[in-house]
Order: sequence, then structure tokens, then C-alpha cells
Amino acid sequence: RFSGIDFEIIIIDDGSPDGTQEVAQQLEKIYGSDKILLRPRAKKLGLGTAYIHGMKYATGNFIVIMDADLSHHPKFIPEFIRKQKEGNFDIVSGTRYKGNGGVYGWDLKRKLISRGANFLTQVLLRPGASDLTGSFRLYRKEVLEKLMEKCVSKGYVFQMEMIVRARQLGFTIGEVPISFVDRVYGESKLGGNEIVSFLKGLLTLFATT
Repeated sequence: RFSGIDFEIIIIDDGSPDGTQEVAQQLEKIYGSDKILLRPRAKKLGLGTAYIHGMKYATGNFIVIMDADLSHHPKFIPEFIRKQKEGNFDIVSGTRYKGNGGVYGWDLKRKLISRGANFLTQVLLRPGASDLTGSFRLYRKEVLEKLMEKCVSKGYVFQMEMIVRARQLGFTIGEVPISFVDRVYGESKLGGNEIVSFLKGLLTLFATT
């Protein structure tokens, strides 16, 4: 609010079981509907379609996408903005696997899944970015729109495809180390179906890029 940057916060909630929508409604009353835009959907329809849904209401030149449970801390947003200005990047991606980035609060299984997914992606696709499965990113709005036209994946594999397609199209990507802290309340929606979907998506990208 004191940065001099004009902003709006668009909250997309897909029937989350942890009360996200109720909290967003309270924030809307406090900060006003011009700053807090709650745009819920009745059920979980996939991350990619949530992006498209949110973009319909975004009026700025840049879009920062992040989880609303504070596992992505807002304190990193000014660093994203500085990084973008520094290199005039099309995308600035938060990375847990570079510099002083890290993950806190995950059990060993979840860490192995994330590390394994990133390792497989690096070996097969050589994307030129260190964290492919994270979703804390800043996009130039027109770049995000072009990527959405190209990406076909749903769920968590969508994040990986966004970076791979960005490299294909020649967009520039900067990285900012972030600390990812697992949510204190609520439950993660990552399950066996998402893991299978990720592996299928990875093989599809390997075959088509």
C-alpha cells in the first residue's frame, strides 16, 4: 500500500475446504471491492483454468500469481518487481532450489516428490530454470496470455509447461530465491492423481518439445 504501485488482489477459490472464501469476503469488506476481487468457482477445475478466470479481471500490466495460504509470502513481491525492472524480464519465477531459497514444513515424502519432479524435468527438458513446479511467479500480462494459448496441461504439471513454453517462445525468465513454508491450516490438494498427471505431462512435453 505504501510502495507507490497500483495493485488489485484477485482471489480464485475452487471450493477450498479450508475457509479461503470466507476470509476473502472479510478482506473485501476491510480493503474494498476495488482492491480485493473475490471470483470463486463451484468446484476444483484445474490451475490453468483458474489463471484464465483470473486474467479476465486483471487490469494491470503485470500479474503476480501466488498461493493464498501464505506458503508464498508477500514479502518477496517487491523482490520480484525489482528483478523484473533490473532485467526487463517477461517472467520472474520464485525458486526454492537456488541461492538462499528453501522449503520448510514438508515431510520427507513431499520433499522427495518435489525434488524428483524437478530433477526429471531438468534431465528431460533442460528448461534453463531451477524450479519448475513452483507457482509463485510474476508475468508480463501479454506474455501470460500468449502462454495460456499454448499450454494444454491441467493441474500441477501446468507450472512446468508454462516455463518450457516460455523458453520455446523466446521469453526471458529471471529467478528470485524464496522460502516456501507449508501451510499451517487446511490441507494440500496434491494426491496420487496429480502425480500421475504430472508424469504423463512430463512425457508429453518431452515428446513434443
